[in-house]
Amino acid sequence: MPTNKQVKGQNLSLPGKLFHSLGLAILKRPMGQLLALFFRAIASLFSKNRSFKTDSKNIIMQTFFTGVEIFPVLFVVATLFGTVAIIEVVTMMGKMGFGNNIGDLIVIVIIRELGPILTAFLIAGRSGSSLTTYIGTMVINSEVDALATMGVDPIRFLVMPGLIGGCIAMFFMNIIFSTCAIVFGFLVTKGAIFVTGNMLNIQLTWDFLATEIIGAITLTDFIFIIIKPIVFGMIITTNACYQALNIQKDVRQVPKATSRSVIKSFLYVVIADVILSIFYFVDYMNSINSLI
Repeated sequence: MPTNKQVKGQNLSLPGKLFHSLGLAILKRPMGQLLALFFRAIASLFSKNRSFKTDSKNIIMQTFFTGVEIFPVLFVVATLFGTVAIIEVVTMMGKMGFGNNIGDLIVIVIIRELGPILTAFLIAGRSGSSLTTYIGTMVINSEVDALATMGVDPIRFLVMPGLIGGCIAMFFMNIIFSTCAIVFGFLVTKGAIFVTGNMLNIQLTWDFLATEIIGAITLTDFIFIIIKPIVFGMIITTNACYQALNIQKDVRQVPKATSRSVIKSFLYVVIADVILSIFYFVDYMNSINSLI
């Protein structure tokens, strides 16, 4: 008697068999499983037994956990990074005679590249690791199995709120990071100039800096201010949940899964940033050429 697999294979044409085999091969790979988990989490938003009240509460809690609680650390890192970036850019560009291109370089360094990446690293290291530990502990204690037994979809109850809340938090934290880096970085820079008696010979005013930055921001920057954080948020939260749900039922595996979550999130974020940067590579090179 033919099995279901054989019956399905007989009903498929040659191209169908090829795509069927390709799909099975992809799902056997970690990257394919990550994509499958992401799409299952999105699909759970439209399930018939969903509860808008419960889902909204879980998403808000995850957004608060991912974004609000990380703000103190993010503020300090953004301020220090912005201070160093402003001092280095202003000093270097002034010496090279490109004082009118300060805004272009600050936009490239803070808003386009390092701002989103540093924000993603902070969230992956703090919130992503905590999410892996939380869900991984539930897996070990058989709480995830208990949810499924009670008729609660673990993907909708655990993964979906983490995914949506993480993307929302990542989006706002990226804007806050760039804002703090520029505004408070400028204030600290002015304070350093005042304390040291302008030993670095920096001439800098807020009107000049703000005008340069606003004039350097393009439509592409506004688009990627939205796209980059959301993509990074999806990567971090999906990977964190994947590492947790695939953990072996051994308490010693929790720290290992957490470290894998952080390291792989860093790697995936950098790869995604390189891919996204290709889409505005021409504009990026034009900005560099204007500086040179």
